Amino acid sequence: MNDTNSAPPISVALETEVVNEAARDNSVARFKEAGIRLPTFAELRDPETIDPSIVTALEGVDWGVADAHNLFRVHWHNKFDENGFTDVPDHLVIPKEISGVDAKIVMVFGDRFPMITAHKVLAAYACLAPRIVTGTFDPTVHKAIWPSTGNYARGGVAISRIMQSHGLAVLPAGMSQERFDWLNEWTLDPSTDIIRTPGTESNVKEIYDACTEMSKDPTNIIINQFCEFANYLGHREITGPAMAKVFEHLSGGSAKLKGFVSATGSAGTIAAGDHLKEVYGSEIVAGEALECPTMLENGFGEHNIQGIGDKHIPLIHNVHNTDLITSISDRVTNQLDVLFQTEVGRSYLVDEQGIDPETLDALQHMGYSSWCNMVSAIAYAKLRNLGSNDVVMTIATDGSAMYHSGRQPIIDSDFGGEFTTADAAAVFEAHLSDPSVHTIVDLDDRARRRIFNLGYFTWVEQLDLDIETFEVRKDQQWWDDLVPKVALWDDLIMDFNQRTGLG
Repeated sequence: MNDTNSAPPISVALETEVVNEAARDNSVARFKEAGIRLPTFAELRDPETIDPSIVTALEGVDWGVADAHNLFRVHWHNKFDENGFTDVPDHLVIPKEISGVDAKIVMVFGDRFPMITAHKVLAAYACLAPRIVTGTFDPTVHKAIWPSTGNYARGGVAISRIMQSHGLAVLPAGMSQERFDWLNEWTLDPSTDIIRTPGTESNVKEIYDACTEMSKDPTNIIINQFCEFANYLGHREITGPAMAKVFEHLSGGSAKLKGFVSATGSAGTIAAGDHLKEVYGSEIVAGEALECPTMLENGFGEHNIQGIGDKHIPLIHNVHNTDLITSISDRVTNQLDVLFQTEVGRSYLVDEQGIDPETLDALQHMGYSSWCNMVSAIAYAKLRNLGSNDVVMTIATDGSAMYHSGRQPIIDSDFGGEFTTADAAAVFEAHLSDPSVHTIVDLDDRARRRIFNLGYFTWVEQLDLDIETFEVRKDQQWWDDLVPKVALWDDLIMDFNQRTGLG
């Protein structure tokens, strides 16, 4: 093990009582002065319960700015790029012309979230809000450190800025330029508040190493999405019900929800599968990059499916409740982005595959990890031989707008500098028509134990988590017993809002 003086403290952040009244009171004073009211988890789960006066106020607020009212848009029910909420989260049923399967492959769009047009802002809010109301984070003293491979760091900076806190982003230097452009606009001081670590998507340990160094300053609070169970609970209690709302809308009472598919990343989003399995008995499918098959083969490597950190098992991944693993190559996601987001590709899809232009317009809301989720869902449907009455739910984590700068380099490297109609046909055939290119396996108990035990090396040996906290996560009842903590956080949030005079 590392010496405890050199390793960053692993905070699972599950406090449900005020542990530092002075820090909480400092937050109350700051939020009162700034006019910040915190939404409860229940309000983000069901936006119909949000105070009508707040909904009215939102009509005059741009959803892309650092305005405190935008905290009440940190949910799945926003209309894209306009005011108002939807009864059912925006989604797309992938047509059979694309999926090649009879089952309904349903993508729920994450770029409807405010500020960052990605759903990771929900994870950031879920992690910071409980810290504020319990007094474990004091915005007058602490800086919030957001380790990430991109979107979570952006979400953390956005939430920090709205909540009158100083947020710093820690992310690999090789991530998309669009991420850094956004951070340059939103951080208080880009020269110090954007920490670029070596490598790309797969280099999560280098992020942790930077956080180890930063944690030596006691004013730096590491809000690590990979081990903060508020990330898990936010998605289980907000994303899960949002997926259920879409399914109920589509099913008409007769369809069957067979599976929920999510690339693991921090393993926050996949927690929605715990909710869906509890309600519908659906399976949980965890995706990863074939170039770095961590769960599949304890593997290594690098890849470009931005949004999936790997080479380790997140502490908040409920491994023993996961049913399958699928591994998708970044060559697939890179080339599907080119196929669906270029004029040549779109023309081929309309003229040769008969795909409706409106569907192609909707698919502009798909980024690299979104394509990974879609292809994983198709592979799962083919493996299970699902029919027209079966539904597979998954998420488009962000949109193509985050990846425009990377498209031409892929065209240069994979297609000799020009993407032709013949290339479009080859990509469609290779990545959508032929299921043999996708690796997908069922997990038995032995495989789950292997994946679970792999996490030991990160959390116990490298980061000094106590073995009891590590091992207790084998028990599904332990995960289920976390859920009531959300109601306790909501009680603290409501009390906090009363203290600011904004409740």
